[in-house]
Amino acid sequence: MTEKAEKAEKVPTNPSATGKGRPTPKRKEVTVKRGASLAPAKTKEEKKAAKAEARVQRIAQRNAFLRGDESALPSRDRGPVRKYVRNIVDSRINVGEFFLPFIFVVLLVSMTRNQTIAIFSILAMYTIMFVAIIDGWFLGRRIKRRVAEKFPNESTKGLALYGFLRSTQMRRMRAPKPQIKRGEKNF
Repeated sequence: MTEKAEKAEKVPTNPSATGKGRPTPKRKEVTVKRGASLAPAKTKEEKKAAKAEARVQRIAQRNAFLRGDESALPSRDRGPVRKYVRNIVDSRINVGEFFLPFIFVVLLVSMTRNQTIAIFSILAMYTIMFVAIIDGWFLGRRIKRRVAEKFPNESTKGLALYGFLRSTQMRRMRAPKPQIKRGEKNF
C-alpha cells in the first residue's frame, strides 16, 4: 500500500473523534471541483478592452477632480469650508505663486561669472521668500476670520495652512482648478 492509503485507513471514521474524518483537500482539487481557476482566463481582446475602460474612467475621474466635483475630491479638499478657502485664495494675487518662477530666474542668473549679480539675485530670492511667508501669515489670519464669520459652527483648524499651501502654487497648476477670477468678491 501507498503511504496515503495507509493514512486514509488510519483516519477514524467517527467525526466526533479526534478530527474531521478525512484528509484536507489540496487547493488544486478544490478549485477544479468548483470549476473556477485561480487566475481569470482573459483573452487579449478582453484585457485590451478592460485597460481602455480603466483609462477612460481614470480620465473622467481626473476631469471631475479638476472641475472641483465634490464626489471626486480627496477628503482634504471636500466640504463647503474648504471650497470657500480655495475661493479666498484664488480671488487674490499671492506673492507665493511667483516664488517658483523667480527661483528659476535666480538659478539662471546665479550661473553668471559676475559674483556680485549672483549674490544679489540670491539675496532677492530670500527676500521674496520672506515676503511670501509674511503674505501667507496675513492670508491665514484673513481666512480664519472670514470662515468664522460665514461658518460660525465650523472649526478653523488647519485652514490657514491649507490656504497658504494653495497660495504658493502657480495659479495654472492648482488642483482643483480655480473656480473664480482674480479680484472677484462674490463667492
